[in-house]
Amino acid sequence: MNNKCFGICYNPQIVRAAAVGNSIKFKLEACGFRAKIVDIDSLCQGFDFVFIIGGDGTILKAARFYAKSDTPIFGINLGRLGFLSQASEDMLDEAVSRIVNENYAVEERVMLQAGTSIALNDIVIKGSSTGRTSRFSLKINDKSVCDYLADGIIVATPTGSTAYGLSAGGPVLTPGLRAFVIVPICPHTLTARPLVVPDNEKITVCTSEKNKKYVISADGQEFCEASEVIEIVKSPYCAKLALLNNSDFYTILRDKLHWGESPAFCS
Repeated sequence: MNNKCFGICYNPQIVRAAAVGNSIKFKLEACGFRAKIVDIDSLCQGFDFVFIIGGDGTILKAARFYAKSDTPIFGINLGRLGFLSQASEDMLDEAVSRIVNENYAVEERVMLQAGTSIALNDIVIKGSSTGRTSRFSLKINDKSVCDYLADGIIVATPTGSTAYGLSAGGPVLTPGLRAFVIVPICPHTLTARPLVVPDNEKITVCTSEKNKKYVISADGQEFCEASEVIEIVKSPYCAKLALLNNSDFYTILRDKLHWGESPAFCS
């Protein structure tokens, strides 16, 4: 029996996720490895490598958890877009074979931190009053940059630039860039544009409104309330994504987002 231990994390709300998890466990044990199945709401440490079965939301939650132990993760998409995943169900045999033979690369992805919250995609700040705009003041390295009257502010990593930030009009950043993008959400001005900054900058969002509360979300999953001043910096943790190197970032843009294609070819 090989001493390497694999985790298999699945999302029980996704059809066939449990069955795919059992299939992977069978294949790993047939190769002489130890393997344990856990669901996304009962994550645990102690693995050398973790398969994540589900959609991008499942991968994001697992990435935040396993980044703290430097554990590589590999996404198998059973969701809709699957932008962060590397394989589909019909690629299981190839994926497991390459991983047990260590024929893969591990790419470190920068993460954000706001207080105790960390995020692989983005930190989003909104006012606590649903449906109302809020006033935000942006500072970088304690120097005032601009004020926004907006529905919120997105601070995204390169990984997250293809998510909420892109929908709000932000640019796409390649994963290897050491930068963050700041995107106002529906700003009440024509001069507010997304801003790309180095990832070693301290980003501060504050308000002059008395007793104003903000809602902060990490990857659209973890929510907390904050007041007055929010500081966002590069997290000391990095997500470690295992890649099979069968496609590059620009291929994924074309295949997943139909980047640059005529609408006639996007059906």
